[in-house]
Amino acid sequence: MSAAEQTAAVPLRRPETTVAGWQRAALLLAGLALAILPAFLLESFQLFQLTMAVIMALAVLGLNIVTGYNGQISLGHGAFFAVGAYVTAILMSHLDWSFWATLPVSAVVCGLVGYGVGFPALRLGGLYLALTTFSLAVAVPQILKHKAIEDWTGGVQGLFLVKPDPPSWAPFDPDQWMYLVAVLVSAACFLLAWNLIRGRIGRALMAIRDHPTAAEAMGMDIATLKTRAFATSAMITGIAGSLSAVAVEFVAPDSFTFALSISLFVGMVVGGVASILGSLFGGLFVLFVPNIAETVSKAAPGVIYGIILIGFLFILPDGFAGLLRRLYARARRGAG
Repeated sequence: MSAAEQTAAVPLRRPETTVAGWQRAALLLAGLALAILPAFLLESFQLFQLTMAVIMALAVLGLNIVTGYNGQISLGHGAFFAVGAYVTAILMSHLDWSFWATLPVSAVVCGLVGYGVGFPALRLGGLYLALTTFSLAVAVPQILKHKAIEDWTGGVQGLFLVKPDPPSWAPFDPDQWMYLVAVLVSAACFLLAWNLIRGRIGRALMAIRDHPTAAEAMGMDIATLKTRAFATSAMITGIAGSLSAVAVEFVAPDSFTFALSISLFVGMVVGGVASILGSLFGGLFVLFVPNIAETVSKAAPGVIYGIILIGFLFILPDGFAGLLRRLYARARRGAG
């Protein structure tokens, strides 16, 4: 058989990468459509709760980048959340900016703050870095109350905002519009984070997390990558803070205590460490489980919350994302 006949005898197959790309695009569009659907089905309060869950999922995603994928333990991401919220609040309240104009400013400011905090990450690690970020989370609410900046931050009283109105062409009320804005902004951030992690930078971050000595021997600039990871993480969490400020229509220092940082950390662990999709489940857990615990027992909601958390960690030690991975692997084995 000639070479031409052999070539003709080989059946042509579509590249698997192309098929996988179309499948991912279809799943992405289906997920986005499913996320938008509650805007037309839920009442105002339920929609507000779901809006906050989406925002918290975005904040958990920011923490997951630096802790889950880069291995740097941060207990201070509530501080970046607060900075993002206050940048938006100050620009909208004092300078009469639109919400959309404040988002890039908030992202840049939080990115710079994260870059500055990232420098200690070059020399510290493990528990020492956790203690440093813990100090940041404790200090930021006190700084926001200081009299020197009270005219801008509102001090203990905080600042009031007005939820952005939907455009004239959109047949939505303010609650529906706020939910859609949160979903679209979060979807964009999730997509960017997914592309980042699947690319060369993401592989480098995970290599530094798993084998820092080997990564350095291969020529990776560990210091730069760690600092940039902190900056990117802070930027995403700051955007979540900006969304939270306009969703709640109020910011105050006592809304951003150390408990917020712990809640984000819990959401990351429950959703799944080093998982983009797990961050979404973590946001749902952070918002709804404390409410469930309070409904079960108003006298001791913390006890109920602790029991639920221990139960989740016992049943799902690798989080919701780990459960989904096991179910997916089992379904593939069954199909095979």
